[in-house]
Amino acid sequence: MNRNGKSRRAIYPGSFDPITSGHVNLVERVASLFDEVVVAVAASDAKKTLFTLDERVELINEAVAHVPNVRAVGFSGLLIDVTKELNAKIVVRGLRAVSDFEYEFQLAWMNRQLDNEIETMFFAPAENYAFVSATLVKEIVLLGGDVSQFLHPTVNEALIKKLRP
Repeated sequence: MNRNGKSRRAIYPGSFDPITSGHVNLVERVASLFDEVVVAVAASDAKKTLFTLDERVELINEAVAHVPNVRAVGFSGLLIDVTKELNAKIVVRGLRAVSDFEYEFQLAWMNRQLDNEIETMFFAPAENYAFVSATLVKEIVLLGGDVSQFLHPTVNEALIKKLRP
C-alpha cells in the first residue's frame, strides 16, 4: 500500500507465447516498484499461439513463482477493461528495439483515449535479453537448437514437447 492507502498494481500485458527470461526479468524489476504485478495474458485470437491461454498462464505462474507479488491471469477483449476489472492504472510494456517504439506508443495513446486514467510505463530490457523474443526461441527450438539459457526450465521443457514431439 502507498501512503494514501491505495494499492499500487501494475499490469504487464502480452501474449507470452512463451514467456522468456527477458519477460521474467522485466517482471522482477517491475515487481520491485509496485505492490502487485498482474501479468495479463491475452487470448490473442488474431495470433496463432503455440500454447493455449491456460498453458501460457500456467507457464508464467511457474516462471515467476519466486516473485511473491506477481500473478498471471488470462483475458480476452480490451486491455482497458482488464485494467478496470483489476483496479489498475499502470500498464507496463517492454521496448526491445526502436522498431517496438512506434507500435507501443500507438497502443499507449489509444488506451489513454479510451480511458484517460491509464498510464503506460515503458521499460528497456536488461542488455543480455534485448535480442530475445518468443518468436526467435520457438524458431530455434523448431530447428533443433538449445534455448535453455533464455527460458525457465519448465517453459523450455514445454516448448520442446510442443515443437519436437
